[in-house]
Amino acid sequence: MPTVEGVQETLCEQPESGVSSLDMASLLLCAYELGDWINESAEVAEYLYWKSAVNADEQVKQISRQFEKAKELFAECERFGRFHPDYNAAKDQVKQIERSLGEIESVRNFKIAEQAVDEILYDVSRMIAESVSENIKVPGNEKAAGGGCGSGGSCGCGSGGCG
Repeated sequence: MPTVEGVQETLCEQPESGVSSLDMASLLLCAYELGDWINESAEVAEYLYWKSAVNADEQVKQISRQFEKAKELFAECERFGRFHPDYNAAKDQVKQIERSLGEIESVRNFKIAEQAVDEILYDVSRMIAESVSENIKVPGNEKAAGGGCGSGGSCGCGSGGCG
């Protein structure tokens, strides 16, 4: 598998005139090649293994059906808000089933593998964006989320929009 430096050298080759235009065909070829390298990684292999293990697990299927029913009940209660008589019970049931789903080994390992692949994709997109400009925004990732205004956190600025 090629190294990051090799990829950078390939992507950074400039024509001898010193002026280059964006060649979308070669850019797309490089993107597909990068995608192939990521798909051949150990992290993606681990992710696919645990994904198939989750899909084959009968206990996961059973609890997932229970979870879908509980979510439907909660959605019905949520239409009326917290004033619905069953709102809290339905919400608690969804959380409890979600916890029991997370206790299954294959689901737990799948989530870990999924996070590892997500981090790879985030790091690659961040490197690409920062190679263009330090000010380019990168597609979101929990790792990138700040705690300030507009991020959904409570920053205490008093604007009322921070949650």
